[in-house]
Amino acid sequence: MDLHEIYQQFVLGLLATTWYEALAVVAGITSVWFSKKENILVYPVGLVNTILYVYLSIDAQLFGEATVNLYYTIMSIYGWLLWSKKDRQHHPVLHVTHATAKEWLHHLLFFAAFYIAIYAALVYVQKAFWPGAIPWADALASATAFTGMWLMAKKKVESWIWWILTNIASIPLYFVKGFVFTSVYYFILLLLAFAGLAEWNKRAKATKREALVTA
Repeated sequence: MDLHEIYQQFVLGLLATTWYEALAVVAGITSVWFSKKENILVYPVGLVNTILYVYLSIDAQLFGEATVNLYYTIMSIYGWLLWSKKDRQHHPVLHVTHATAKEWLHHLLFFAAFYIAIYAALVYVQKAFWPGAIPWADALASATAFTGMWLMAKKKVESWIWWILTNIASIPLYFVKGFVFTSVYYFILLLLAFAGLAEWNKRAKATKREALVTA
């Protein structure tokens, strides 16, 4: 596929964008912006995005991504509850922190387990029902997203690293499936993820300094 063909597909894809795909994209970008700001509105706004993308992913035979968005929906409720907890002074209980070396190991094992499981399931699905599935790419986008969402609920800085990987995998994945507007959406999310990583890194360092002062 040359540059002219890519451009044509891009234009045709944008023209074919449905209102609900556009709504999902706007809600997703807004949700990530709230996440970067450590604002709890990330979750209610994010639920609009995830529910719509469950439908969109199934329609495009991206079943790993459909599973991810169902997982997002569940984890959004879980994260909403965690971020809502406050102490007796009405301050948030959960703060942005860096992962320890032991936690990093857990994250990698968590990712590996989901990647293997999703990949195996998609290979079966591809052979038996949907030849349009792309197992390795779908599993990569899905497993990194599972890990990122889990860590975001716990306010770990490293969640943004997993989001960066998710976005890199998702940009071409949705483009070849014809969801050009969604592909552009993931490019915007990629830029926001880098900004979020920088912002949360600063917040984690500030939290650590405050802990040392009060210790």
